[in-house]
Amino acid sequence: METFEQHYASMRATIENRMPGADMALVDRAVEYANDKHKQQKRKDGSPYIIHPLAVAEIVTEMGLDMDAILGALLHDCIEDTDASHEEIEKLFGQTVAELVEGVTKLTRANFSSTEQAQMENLRKMFMAMSKDIRVVLIKIADRLHNMRTMQYQTPAKQILKCRETMDIYAPLAHRLGMQKIKWELEDTSLRYLAPVEYDEIMSYLQAHKEQDEAFMRTIQNKITQRLTAMGIRNTTYGRIKHVYSIYRKMQTQGKTLDELYDLYAFRVIVDTIPDCYNVLGHVHDLFNLVPGRFKDYISTPKPNMYQSLHTTVIGSQGIPFEVQIRTWAMHETAEYGIAAHWKYKQGSGTGSEKDFEWVRRLLESQQDSDAEEYVQSLKIDMFDDEVFVFTPKGRIVSLPSGSTPIDFAYAIHSGVGNSMVGAKVNNRISNIDATLKNGDIVEILTSKSAKGPSRDWLNICKSNQARTKIKQWFKKEKREENVIHGRSSFESEMRRSGLPLSITVDPEVGPQLLRKLAFDDWEDMYAAIGYGGLTAVKAVGRIRDDINKALKIQANEKMNMAQQNPLKTAPDPDSVKHNRHAVNGVIVEDIDSCMIKFAKCCTPVPGDAIVGFITKGFGVSVHRADCPNAQNRDEPHQAARWVRVRWATQEEQPFETTLELDCITRDGLLLDVATTMTTARVRVKELFGRDLPGGRSTFTVRFEVKNVQELESIRKKLMNIRDVVGSRRGQN
Repeated sequence: METFEQHYASMRATIENRMPGADMALVDRAVEYANDKHKQQKRKDGSPYIIHPLAVAEIVTEMGLDMDAILGALLHDCIEDTDASHEEIEKLFGQTVAELVEGVTKLTRANFSSTEQAQMENLRKMFMAMSKDIRVVLIKIADRLHNMRTMQYQTPAKQILKCRETMDIYAPLAHRLGMQKIKWELEDTSLRYLAPVEYDEIMSYLQAHKEQDEAFMRTIQNKITQRLTAMGIRNTTYGRIKHVYSIYRKMQTQGKTLDELYDLYAFRVIVDTIPDCYNVLGHVHDLFNLVPGRFKDYISTPKPNMYQSLHTTVIGSQGIPFEVQIRTWAMHETAEYGIAAHWKYKQGSGTGSEKDFEWVRRLLESQQDSDAEEYVQSLKIDMFDDEVFVFTPKGRIVSLPSGSTPIDFAYAIHSGVGNSMVGAKVNNRISNIDATLKNGDIVEILTSKSAKGPSRDWLNICKSNQARTKIKQWFKKEKREENVIHGRSSFESEMRRSGLPLSITVDPEVGPQLLRKLAFDDWEDMYAAIGYGGLTAVKAVGRIRDDINKALKIQANEKMNMAQQNPLKTAPDPDSVKHNRHAVNGVIVEDIDSCMIKFAKCCTPVPGDAIVGFITKGFGVSVHRADCPNAQNRDEPHQAARWVRVRWATQEEQPFETTLELDCITRDGLLLDVATTMTTARVRVKELFGRDLPGGRSTFTVRFEVKNVQELESIRKKLMNIRDVVGSRRGQN
């Protein structure tokens, strides 16, 4: 276990080395203050808590930040975890340091309705602070980096939770800020806990091939160095194995084993000037064979995170492909430390130009009308996914998430352009608005003053959260009544699908409680949110399902108690039972009124099937097909009392989910034929997938909605008429 003295000495040495002439007395005062405030706290390994702020301050120093940032790192947990106040820190260390500490502090004292809500609000607070001073997020990343380095002391559950959060938020954030070195460490450390078997397999493989890999890299390095030196080009050239998470991703995306991966090597050539970069590129292509389509020029077109390099993939005489990255020393520092290196060139102002932080503004905008869970998830897609670079007709570069469409491009230009869009041209040719844009495309948006605004379908087409947010804002403002109708229909459909009674929402005792859980003042506001896309019906019902079940259980117990107290008053007329039973979700349960109904996923019954009911513990009656394997034990003495008679009610038809499994002979185009048949039959398909089996056979599973067993049989016949479909059976949902 490292001691306070060791960490303190290491931090001081780093500061004195990176910042000659630094005010070390001020640093000592901050250490003393933080140590006093944290004196009652311990780290998970039993060491004094002050070791963590010392380590964070050292990382911040290595980033090249200034004294205010170092002091902010030393004090970063004081407001959140101790009785220290903003005012006290400002008095002792200045306003800038106090604002940095406040910016990093979480909103732990607030009352949030969900974990996602808390996470979104904390991220929003951090992004607002970082839009004023980038050092806030740099201290936060340093804080997470040290926590990841000591993750072995956490419980397994905490390890998984923190590593997932790191992969979802902090590693992509480091990438967006251009901090590749830190991004790699965050990813590799997270993988160690999220996929320990695969991590150990890769590490063992690299260790076993270490000598072989080093010999190969020495050969290539010497070849490049000798050529460039002979041509009078000053250079530093070295090779490295790609980091563990990068190798893991290649295995997953390419479906290959470690032995089948070849492009594991990357070489860097660092030179003095930009002309030297292009000169080196010519020599590399002369020395080795170019892999077509693998050259990228990030010098003339830098990435949004300021990264600049030439990338090319070549193959040497041994037939092994490898990547070569060519950059200047200034580019190299930016590639390693990203925005932190850039920050130094701004003379330590802590601020950037409006263009530097345009993406932060977009993040704050997209939060306004987003469901918390959706917002947190969309961060990865909108801001941290791979980019595609396209051009306006006047030559302006627009960066969009990979997979973006002309709709995303239109809203990236301006919300008014997107809302009045009627078409698009890509490379001067009319294009579909759902076409996927590629690097270098020239995009022109066709607009009209008479345009009726965006379509709801655009929400499913666009890729960027920026476009999605602006479309939702338009619907929220322009289509209130339509949103309420659309949202109510979706919500009620999801309630029925979940086997929950709609009447519970108007219960004077339960209804207000459900609205509080959903964070709305009335049901119309909630329906409108579903209508414009700020919330999904599935998420809304999911949030209140437990509360509804709890309320129904309480009501059932109250009825049972009343029946026991007044048996004569509450006993039903036997002759009226059959006619007066209340249908729930299209099913009537004999001898039980108004109970919860759910359909068993093992057999997915639909109207027309012979059915039986099973009384579950706390979840109402589960309805099975009478021929379901799980219903064959209903005559056994210990189970018989829980099986009840159920029947389909005669009422307006509603959709029920069911599943068919198809046995097929493998051939190209079969999946398309199945999908076409379902579309022609006007069936709502919820899921369709297939897999190949040994011996030239395949199986397809299709989950869809039908109104009754007759419709199901009609669809089954249509599917059986498809060439090479040789069998079908009811499957599990």
